[in-house]
Amino acid sequence: MPLKNPIFKHITSVVDSMGLEAYVVGGYVRDYYLHRPSSDIDVVVVGSGVAVAEELAKRLGAKVTIYKTYGTAMLRWRDTEVEFVGARRESYTPQSRNPHVEPGTLEDDQRRRDFTINAMAWSVNGHNFGELVDPFGGMYDLEDCIIRTPCEPDKTFSDDPLRMMRAVRFASQLGFDIDDETFEGICRQADRIKIITKERINVELNKIMASPVPSIGLTLMRTSGLLKHVLPELDRMAGVERRGKHAHKDNFEHTMKVLDNLAKRTDDLWLRWAALLHDIGKPTTKEYDARTGWTFHQHEAVGSKMVPQIFRRLKLPMNEPMRFVQKMVFLHMRPIVLSEELVTDSAVRRLLFEAGDDVDRLMTLCEADITSGNDNKVRLFLRNFELVREKMRDLEERDRIRNFQPPITGDIIMKTYDLRPSNIIGEIKEVIKNAILDGVIPNEYEAAYRLMEEEAAKRGITRPDRPESNRE
Repeated sequence: MPLKNPIFKHITSVVDSMGLEAYVVGGYVRDYYLHRPSSDIDVVVVGSGVAVAEELAKRLGAKVTIYKTYGTAMLRWRDTEVEFVGARRESYTPQSRNPHVEPGTLEDDQRRRDFTINAMAWSVNGHNFGELVDPFGGMYDLEDCIIRTPCEPDKTFSDDPLRMMRAVRFASQLGFDIDDETFEGICRQADRIKIITKERINVELNKIMASPVPSIGLTLMRTSGLLKHVLPELDRMAGVERRGKHAHKDNFEHTMKVLDNLAKRTDDLWLRWAALLHDIGKPTTKEYDARTGWTFHQHEAVGSKMVPQIFRRLKLPMNEPMRFVQKMVFLHMRPIVLSEELVTDSAVRRLLFEAGDDVDRLMTLCEADITSGNDNKVRLFLRNFELVREKMRDLEERDRIRNFQPPITGDIIMKTYDLRPSNIIGEIKEVIKNAILDGVIPNEYEAAYRLMEEEAAKRGITRPDRPESNRE
Protein backbone atom coordinates (compact mmCIF):
# COMPACT_ATOMS: atom_id res chain seq x y z
CA MET A 1 0.00 0.00 0.00
CA PRO A 2 1.72 3.22 -1.12
CA LEU A 3 -0.04 5.69 1.23
CA LYS A 4 0.74 4.09 4.59
CA ASN A 5 1.84 7.24 6.43
CA PRO A 6 -0.98 8.27 8.86
CA ILE A 7 -0.82 11.85 7.53
CA PHE A 8 -2.62 10.77 4.35
CA LYS A 9 -5.79 9.64 6.18
CA HIS A 10 -5.88 13.01 7.93
CA ILE A 11 -5.54 14.79 4.58
CA THR A 12 -8.40 12.66 3.24
CA SER A 13 -10.64 13.69 6.11
CA VAL A 14 -9.93 17.39 5.53
CA VAL A 15 -10.29 17.51 1.74
CA ASP A 16 -13.44 15.37 1.77
CA SER A 17 -15.02 17.62 4.37
CA MET A 18 -14.10 20.70 2.29
CA GLY A 19 -15.41 19.13 -0.93
CA LEU A 20 -12.04 19.38 -2.70
CA GLU A 21 -9.92 17.00 -4.77
CA ALA A 22 -6.32 16.38 -3.65
CA TYR A 23 -3.47 14.28 -4.99
CA VAL A 24 0.04 13.25 -3.98
CA VAL A 25 2.18 14.01 -7.01
CA GLY A 26 5.79 13.96 -8.22
CA GLY A 27 8.89 12.39 -6.71
CA TYR A 28 7.13 10.63 -3.84
CA VAL A 29 5.02 8.66 -6.33
CA ARG A 30 7.93 8.01 -8.70
CA ASP A 31 10.26 6.80 -5.96
CA TYR A 32 7.68 4.38 -4.56
CA TYR A 33 7.63 2.50 -7.87
CA LEU A 34 11.44 2.67 -8.09
CA HIS A 35 11.74 1.25 -4.55
CA ARG A 36 13.72 4.32 -3.48
CA PRO A 37 13.25 6.06 -0.13
CA SER A 38 11.59 9.48 -0.38
CA SER A 39 10.51 11.99 2.23
CA ASP A 40 9.39 14.80 -0.13
CA ILE A 41 5.58 14.70 -0.04
CA ASP A 42 3.88 17.15 -2.42
CA VAL A 43 0.09 17.45 -2.39
CA VAL A 44 -1.79 19.23 -5.17
CA VAL A 45 -5.25 20.49 -4.31
CA VAL A 46 -7.76 21.42 -7.02
CA GLY A 47 -8.59 24.60 -5.13
CA SER A 48 -6.62 26.26 -2.34
CA GLY A 49 -3.72 24.20 -1.07
CA VAL A 50 -3.02 26.81 1.60
CA ALA A 51 -6.58 26.53 2.98
CA VAL A 52 -6.25 22.73 3.23
CA ALA A 53 -2.90 23.04 5.02
CA GLU A 54 -4.28 25.56 7.52
CA GLU A 55 -7.32 23.41 8.32
CA LEU A 56 -5.18 20.29 8.67
CA ALA A 57 -2.74 22.11 10.96
CA LYS A 58 -5.65 23.24 13.14
CA ARG A 59 -6.96 19.69 13.51
CA LEU A 60 -3.56 18.13 14.19
CA GLY A 61 -2.03 20.93 16.25
CA ALA A 62 0.75 20.98 13.69
CA LYS A 63 3.02 23.78 12.49
CA VAL A 64 2.38 25.31 9.10
CA THR A 65 4.40 27.88 7.16
CA ILE A 66 2.68 29.88 4.41
CA TYR A 67 4.67 31.11 1.39
CA LYS A 68 2.32 33.74 -0.01
CA THR A 69 4.56 34.62 -2.96
CA TYR A 70 4.34 31.04 -4.26
CA GLY A 71 0.88 30.17 -2.98
CA THR A 72 2.25 27.15 -1.10
CA ALA A 73 2.22 25.91 2.49
CA MET A 74 4.60 23.59 4.33
CA LEU A 75 3.03 21.54 7.14
CA ARG A 76 5.20 19.78 9.74
CA TRP A 77 3.66 17.03 11.84
CA ARG A 78 5.69 14.57 13.91
CA ASP A 79 8.56 13.54 11.60
CA THR A 80 6.69 14.33 8.37
CA GLU A 81 6.71 17.39 6.12
CA VAL A 82 4.07 17.93 3.45
CA GLU A 83 3.99 20.76 0.93
CA PHE A 84 0.54 21.85 -0.27
CA VAL A 85 -0.14 23.82 -3.45
CA GLY A 86 -3.17 24.54 -5.56
CA ALA A 87 -3.39 22.97 -9.02
CA ARG A 88 -2.23 25.53 -11.56
CA ARG A 89 -1.37 26.26 -15.15
CA GLU A 90 1.68 28.32 -16.05
CA SER A 91 2.89 30.53 -18.88
CA TYR A 92 6.37 31.98 -19.37
CA THR A 93 8.09 34.88 -21.09
CA PRO A 94 11.30 34.13 -23.05
CA GLN A 95 13.52 36.27 -20.79
CA SER A 96 12.57 34.66 -17.46
CA ARG A 97 11.95 31.32 -15.83
CA ASN A 98 9.44 32.90 -13.42
CA PRO A 99 5.99 31.89 -14.72
CA HIS A 100 2.65 33.65 -14.82
CA VAL A 101 0.46 31.35 -12.70
CA GLU A 102 -3.31 30.88 -12.61
CA PRO A 103 -5.58 28.17 -11.15
CA GLY A 104 -5.98 25.03 -13.23
CA THR A 105 -7.10 21.42 -13.28
CA LEU A 106 -5.08 18.43 -12.09
CA GLU A 107 -4.14 17.67 -15.69
CA ASP A 108 -2.97 21.28 -16.18
CA ASP A 109 -0.75 20.81 -13.14
CA GLN A 110 0.60 17.48 -14.38
CA ARG A 111 1.26 18.89 -17.86
CA ARG A 112 3.43 21.70 -16.46
CA ARG A 113 5.77 19.21 -14.74
CA ASP A 114 9.18 18.39 -16.14
CA PHE A 115 8.95 14.66 -16.99
CA THR A 116 6.26 12.03 -17.29
CA ILE A 117 7.78 10.00 -14.44
CA ASN A 118 7.32 13.06 -12.19
CA ALA A 119 3.77 13.78 -13.37
CA MET A 120 2.06 10.71 -11.88
CA ALA A 121 -0.39 11.28 -9.03
CA TRP A 122 -2.30 9.32 -6.38
CA SER A 123 -5.70 10.46 -5.23
CA VAL A 124 -6.10 11.01 -1.48
CA ASN A 125 -9.87 11.45 -1.59
CA GLY A 126 -11.87 8.81 0.23
CA HIS A 127 -13.83 7.40 -2.72
CA ASN A 128 -10.73 6.58 -4.83
CA PHE A 129 -7.93 6.69 -2.25
CA GLY A 130 -4.58 5.60 -3.73
CA GLU A 131 -5.82 5.50 -7.34
CA LEU A 132 -3.07 6.32 -9.87
CA VAL A 133 -3.73 9.22 -12.27
CA ASP A 134 -1.21 9.02 -15.12
CA PRO A 135 -2.39 10.86 -18.25
CA PHE A 136 1.07 11.04 -19.88
CA GLY A 137 2.22 7.44 -19.54
CA GLY A 138 4.74 7.95 -16.78
CA MET A 139 4.39 4.35 -15.61
CA TYR A 140 5.30 3.05 -19.07
CA ASP A 141 8.35 5.33 -19.11
CA LEU A 142 9.35 4.07 -15.64
CA GLU A 143 9.16 0.50 -16.86
CA ASP A 144 11.14 1.37 -20.02
CA CYS A 145 13.65 3.52 -18.06
CA ILE A 146 12.95 6.60 -20.19
CA ILE A 147 13.12 10.33 -19.40
CA ARG A 148 10.46 12.11 -21.47
CA THR A 149 8.61 15.42 -21.21
CA PRO A 150 4.79 15.43 -20.79
CA CYS A 151 4.38 17.93 -23.62
CA GLU A 152 6.47 19.31 -26.49
CA PRO A 153 10.14 19.32 -25.35
CA ASP A 154 11.07 22.74 -26.78
CA LYS A 155 8.27 24.37 -24.81
CA THR A 156 9.14 22.44 -21.64
CA PHE A 157 12.81 23.46 -21.79
CA SER A 158 12.30 26.99 -23.06
CA ASP A 159 9.80 27.65 -20.25
CA ASP A 160 12.20 26.41 -17.58
CA PRO A 161 15.73 25.68 -18.88
CA LEU A 162 16.78 24.12 -15.56
CA ARG A 163 14.72 21.10 -16.64
CA MET A 164 17.50 20.27 -19.13
CA MET A 165 19.95 19.86 -16.24
CA ARG A 166 17.34 17.84 -14.37
CA ALA A 167 16.94 15.52 -17.37
CA VAL A 168 20.63 14.63 -17.46
CA ARG A 169 20.69 14.43 -13.66
CA PHE A 170 17.83 11.89 -13.57
CA ALA A 171 19.52 9.92 -16.37
CA SER A 172 22.71 9.84 -14.31
CA GLN A 173 21.04 9.06 -10.97
CA LEU A 174 18.65 6.40 -12.27
CA GLY A 175 20.61 4.99 -15.22
CA PHE A 176 17.71 5.95 -17.53
CA ASP A 177 17.90 6.95 -21.20
CA ILE A 178 16.60 10.29 -22.42
CA ASP A 179 13.91 9.93 -25.08
CA ASP A 180 15.29 10.92 -28.52
CA GLU A 181 12.80 13.71 -29.11
CA THR A 182 13.36 15.03 -25.59
CA PHE A 183 17.14 14.98 -26.04
CA GLU A 184 16.88 16.78 -29.38
CA GLY A 185 14.88 19.45 -27.54
CA ILE A 186 17.72 19.85 -25.05
CA CYS A 187 20.20 20.25 -27.92
CA ARG A 188 18.06 22.95 -29.51
CA GLN A 189 17.47 24.84 -26.26
CA ALA A 190 20.90 24.35 -24.62
CA ASP A 191 21.95 28.00 -24.75
CA ARG A 192 18.83 28.90 -22.69
CA ILE A 193 20.62 27.46 -19.64
CA LYS A 194 22.45 30.81 -19.45
CA ILE A 195 19.39 32.49 -17.87
CA ILE A 196 19.45 30.09 -14.90
CA THR A 197 21.28 31.20 -11.75
CA LYS A 198 24.55 29.45 -10.97
CA GLU A 199 23.24 28.45 -7.55
CA ARG A 200 20.44 26.39 -9.12
CA ILE A 201 22.79 24.90 -11.71
CA ASN A 202 25.33 23.78 -9.11
CA VAL A 203 22.62 21.95 -7.15
CA GLU A 204 21.90 19.80 -10.21
CA LEU A 205 25.60 19.49 -11.05
CA ASN A 206 26.41 18.22 -7.56
CA LYS A 207 23.61 15.66 -7.83
CA ILE A 208 25.13 14.45 -11.10
CA MET A 209 28.53 14.29 -9.41
CA ALA A 210 27.05 12.27 -6.54
CA SER A 211 25.29 9.78 -8.82
CA PRO A 212 26.47 6.16 -9.19
CA VAL A 213 27.94 6.76 -12.68
CA PRO A 214 28.59 10.52 -12.97
CA SER A 215 29.95 10.24 -16.51
CA ILE A 216 26.43 9.52 -17.80
CA GLY A 217 25.19 13.00 -16.92
CA LEU A 218 28.38 14.83 -17.85
CA THR A 219 28.66 13.10 -21.22
CA LEU A 220 25.01 13.97 -21.95
CA MET A 221 25.78 17.57 -21.01
CA ARG A 222 28.66 17.62 -23.51
CA THR A 223 26.83 15.97 -26.40
CA SER A 224 23.76 18.19 -25.89
CA GLY A 225 25.76 21.42 -25.77
CA LEU A 226 24.99 22.21 -22.10
CA LEU A 227 28.56 21.66 -20.91
CA LYS A 228 30.10 24.49 -22.93
CA HIS A 229 27.79 26.92 -21.10
CA VAL A 230 28.22 25.40 -17.63
CA LEU A 231 31.81 24.11 -17.57
CA PRO A 232 33.55 25.27 -20.78
CA GLU A 233 36.96 24.29 -19.38
CA LEU A 234 35.85 20.65 -19.30
CA ASP A 235 34.16 20.86 -22.69
CA ARG A 236 37.46 22.03 -24.26
CA MET A 237 39.16 18.82 -23.12
CA ALA A 238 37.18 16.70 -25.60
CA GLY A 239 38.74 15.48 -28.82
CA VAL A 240 42.02 14.07 -30.12
CA GLU A 241 44.60 16.02 -32.13
CA ARG A 242 46.96 14.15 -34.44
CA ARG A 243 50.22 15.22 -36.04
CA GLY A 244 52.14 12.68 -38.03
CA LYS A 245 52.40 9.51 -35.95
CA HIS A 246 51.53 11.28 -32.72
CA ALA A 247 48.12 11.57 -31.12
CA HIS A 248 47.18 12.32 -27.52
CA LYS A 249 44.32 10.64 -25.71
CA ASP A 250 40.90 12.27 -25.45
CA ASN A 251 41.28 14.03 -22.11
CA PHE A 252 37.52 14.38 -21.61
CA GLU A 253 36.99 10.64 -22.06
CA HIS A 254 39.95 9.94 -19.76
CA THR A 255 38.49 12.24 -17.10
CA MET A 256 35.14 10.45 -17.30
CA LYS A 257 36.88 7.10 -16.72
CA VAL A 258 38.79 8.51 -13.74
CA LEU A 259 35.60 9.97 -12.26
CA ASP A 260 33.69 6.69 -12.64
CA ASN A 261 36.64 4.73 -11.23
CA LEU A 262 36.63 7.01 -8.21
CA ALA A 263 32.83 6.80 -7.83
CA LYS A 264 33.20 3.01 -7.38
CA ARG A 265 35.60 3.66 -4.50
CA THR A 266 34.02 6.55 -2.60
CA ASP A 267 31.00 8.83 -2.35
CA ASP A 268 33.29 11.73 -1.30
CA LEU A 269 31.77 14.63 -3.32
CA TRP A 270 34.79 16.93 -3.23
CA LEU A 271 37.21 14.15 -4.12
CA ARG A 272 34.95 13.48 -7.11
CA TRP A 273 35.26 17.16 -8.01
CA ALA A 274 39.04 16.77 -7.80
CA ALA A 275 38.80 13.86 -10.24
CA LEU A 276 36.66 15.97 -12.58
CA LEU A 277 39.15 18.84 -12.58
CA HIS A 278 42.45 16.98 -12.16
CA ASP A 279 43.50 17.46 -15.82
CA ILE A 280 41.68 20.75 -16.39
CA GLY A 281 44.99 22.47 -17.18
CA LYS A 282 45.84 20.22 -20.11
CA PRO A 283 44.27 22.26 -22.95
CA THR A 284 46.22 25.32 -21.80
CA THR A 285 49.56 23.51 -21.49
CA LYS A 286 49.31 21.29 -24.59
CA GLU A 287 52.40 21.50 -26.80
CA TYR A 288 53.73 19.46 -29.69
CA ASP A 289 57.31 18.27 -30.17
CA ALA A 290 58.10 16.51 -33.44
CA ARG A 291 60.40 14.04 -31.64
CA THR A 292 58.46 13.25 -28.47
CA GLY A 293 54.88 14.06 -29.44
CA TRP A 294 52.31 15.83 -27.28
CA THR A 295 53.19 17.14 -23.82
CA PHE A 296 51.22 18.78 -20.99
CA HIS A 297 54.06 20.03 -18.80
CA GLN A 298 52.98 21.61 -15.50
CA HIS A 299 49.29 21.00 -16.24
CA GLU A 300 48.73 20.21 -12.57
CA ALA A 301 50.08 23.62 -11.49
CA VAL A 302 48.06 25.46 -14.15
CA GLY A 303 44.95 23.42 -13.34
CA SER A 304 45.20 24.16 -9.61
CA LYS A 305 45.17 27.89 -10.38
CA MET A 306 41.99 27.43 -12.44
CA VAL A 307 40.07 25.75 -9.60
CA PRO A 308 39.21 28.97 -7.67
CA GLN A 309 37.96 30.63 -10.87
CA ILE A 310 35.69 27.66 -11.63
CA PHE A 311 34.34 27.41 -8.07
CA ARG A 312 33.70 31.16 -7.93
CA ARG A 313 31.84 31.19 -11.24
CA LEU A 314 29.67 28.19 -10.29
CA LYS A 315 28.98 29.62 -6.80
CA LEU A 316 30.52 26.54 -5.21
CA PRO A 317 31.96 26.93 -1.69
CA MET A 318 35.17 28.97 -1.72
CA ASN A 319 36.39 27.77 1.67
CA GLU A 320 37.70 24.33 2.61
CA PRO A 321 36.11 22.32 -0.28
CA MET A 322 37.72 24.61 -2.87
CA ARG A 323 41.11 24.54 -1.12
CA PHE A 324 40.95 20.74 -0.92
CA VAL A 325 40.14 20.33 -4.62
CA GLN A 326 42.88 22.80 -5.53
CA LYS A 327 45.42 20.85 -3.46
CA MET A 328 44.39 17.52 -5.00
CA VAL A 329 44.70 18.92 -8.54
CA PHE A 330 48.14 20.33 -7.73
CA LEU A 331 49.44 17.11 -6.15
CA HIS A 332 47.79 14.44 -8.29
CA MET A 333 50.93 13.73 -10.33
CA ARG A 334 53.22 13.24 -7.32
CA PRO A 335 52.24 9.65 -6.38
CA ILE A 336 52.17 8.68 -10.07
CA VAL A 337 55.74 9.89 -10.54
CA LEU A 338 56.76 8.07 -7.36
CA SER A 339 55.19 4.85 -8.61
CA GLU A 340 57.21 5.06 -11.83
CA GLU A 341 60.56 5.69 -10.14
CA LEU A 342 62.58 4.32 -7.25
CA VAL A 343 60.56 5.15 -4.14
CA THR A 344 62.97 7.15 -1.97
CA ASP A 345 62.34 8.07 1.65
CA SER A 346 62.92 11.73 0.81
CA ALA A 347 60.26 11.83 -1.93
CA VAL A 348 57.70 10.07 0.26
CA ARG A 349 58.42 12.42 3.18
CA ARG A 350 57.77 15.40 0.92
CA LEU A 351 54.51 13.89 -0.29
CA LEU A 352 53.39 13.27 3.30
CA PHE A 353 54.36 16.80 4.26
CA GLU A 354 52.53 18.46 1.35
CA ALA A 355 49.40 16.28 1.37
CA GLY A 356 49.06 16.16 5.16
CA ASP A 357 45.83 14.53 6.37
CA ASP A 358 44.57 14.35 2.78
CA VAL A 359 47.26 11.91 1.63
CA ASP A 360 44.95 8.87 1.71
CA ARG A 361 42.34 10.68 -0.39
CA LEU A 362 45.09 11.73 -2.79
CA MET A 363 46.22 8.13 -3.18
CA THR A 364 42.63 7.06 -3.88
CA LEU A 365 42.41 9.71 -6.62
CA CYS A 366 45.70 8.58 -8.15
CA GLU A 367 44.67 4.93 -8.19
CA ALA A 368 41.47 5.95 -10.02
CA ASP A 369 43.65 7.88 -12.50
CA ILE A 370 45.12 4.65 -13.91
CA THR A 371 42.86 4.06 -16.93
CA SER A 372 45.13 2.15 -19.32
CA GLY A 373 43.54 -0.58 -21.41
CA ASN A 374 46.63 -2.68 -20.72
CA ASP A 375 45.73 -4.82 -17.68
CA ASN A 376 49.39 -5.63 -16.96
CA LYS A 377 50.23 -1.92 -16.87
CA VAL A 378 47.33 -1.23 -14.51
CA ARG A 379 48.40 -4.05 -12.18
CA LEU A 380 51.98 -2.75 -12.20
CA PHE A 381 50.92 0.78 -11.28
CA LEU A 382 48.59 -0.40 -8.52
CA ARG A 383 51.31 -2.65 -7.13
CA ASN A 384 53.74 0.26 -7.12
CA PHE A 385 51.14 2.46 -5.43
CA GLU A 386 50.92 -0.14 -2.68
CA LEU A 387 54.70 0.13 -2.26
CA VAL A 388 54.29 3.89 -1.89
CA ARG A 389 51.58 3.35 0.73
CA GLU A 390 53.81 0.91 2.65
CA LYS A 391 56.66 3.41 2.60
CA MET A 392 54.28 6.09 3.87
CA ARG A 393 53.15 3.93 6.78
CA ASP A 394 56.74 3.14 7.69
CA LEU A 395 57.93 6.75 7.58
CA GLU A 396 54.86 8.01 9.37
CA GLU A 397 55.55 5.72 12.32
CA ARG A 398 59.24 6.58 12.32
CA ASP A 399 59.40 10.29 11.48
CA ARG A 400 55.93 11.74 12.24
CA ILE A 401 56.13 13.82 9.06
CA ARG A 402 52.45 14.26 8.22
CA ASN A 403 51.44 17.88 8.93
CA PHE A 404 54.73 18.44 10.77
CA GLN A 405 56.05 21.91 11.55
CA PRO A 406 59.86 22.20 11.79
CA PRO A 407 60.92 22.19 15.46
CA ILE A 408 62.77 25.50 15.00
CA THR A 409 60.38 28.35 14.31
CA GLY A 410 61.13 31.80 12.97
CA ASP A 411 60.39 33.20 16.43
CA ILE A 412 63.08 30.97 17.99
CA ILE A 413 65.65 32.11 15.40
CA MET A 414 64.84 35.80 15.93
CA LYS A 415 64.96 35.56 19.73
CA THR A 416 68.18 33.51 19.73
CA TYR A 417 70.05 36.00 17.54
CA ASP A 418 68.07 39.16 18.34
CA LEU A 419 67.03 39.54 14.70
CA ARG A 420 64.20 41.43 13.08
CA PRO A 421 62.01 39.64 10.48
CA SER A 422 64.04 39.18 7.29
CA ASN A 423 64.69 36.81 4.38
CA ILE A 424 67.51 35.17 6.38
CA ILE A 425 64.96 33.79 8.88
CA GLY A 426 63.06 32.09 6.05
CA GLU A 427 66.28 30.74 4.52
CA ILE A 428 67.34 29.05 7.76
CA LYS A 429 63.84 27.61 8.32
CA GLU A 430 63.82 26.23 4.76
CA VAL A 431 67.22 24.55 5.22
CA ILE A 432 65.99 22.89 8.44
CA LYS A 433 62.74 21.76 6.82
CA ASN A 434 64.52 20.28 3.80
CA ALA A 435 67.11 18.55 5.99
CA ILE A 436 64.31 16.80 7.90
CA LEU A 437 62.40 15.87 4.74
CA ASP A 438 65.58 14.57 3.09
CA GLY A 439 66.46 12.51 6.16
CA VAL A 440 69.68 14.45 6.82
CA ILE A 441 68.60 15.10 10.41
CA PRO A 442 65.80 13.54 12.48
CA ASN A 443 62.59 15.45 13.15
CA GLU A 444 63.81 16.47 16.64
CA TYR A 445 64.44 19.79 18.36
CA GLU A 446 68.08 19.20 19.34
CA ALA A 447 69.21 18.19 15.86
CA ALA A 448 67.29 21.07 14.29
CA TYR A 449 68.80 23.53 16.81
CA ARG A 450 72.34 22.43 15.97
CA LEU A 451 71.64 22.89 12.27
CA MET A 452 70.24 26.37 12.99
CA GLU A 453 73.52 27.26 14.70
CA GLU A 454 75.54 25.95 11.75
CA GLU A 455 73.47 27.91 9.24
CA ALA A 456 73.64 31.08 11.33
CA ALA A 457 77.41 30.77 11.56
CA LYS A 458 77.67 30.38 7.75
CA ARG A 459 75.87 33.71 7.43
CA GLY A 460 78.03 35.46 10.03
CA ILE A 461 75.19 35.70 12.53
CA THR A 462 76.14 35.57 16.22
CA ARG A 463 74.21 35.66 19.44
CA PRO A 464 74.14 39.02 21.18
CA ASP A 465 75.64 37.42 24.35
CA ARG A 466 78.51 35.81 22.36
CA PRO A 467 80.27 38.51 20.30
CA GLU A 468 82.57 37.22 17.58
CA SER A 469 85.75 38.56 19.33
CA ASN A 470 85.14 36.44 22.46
CA ARG A 471 84.49 33.16 20.69
CA GLU A 472 87.18 30.50 20.63
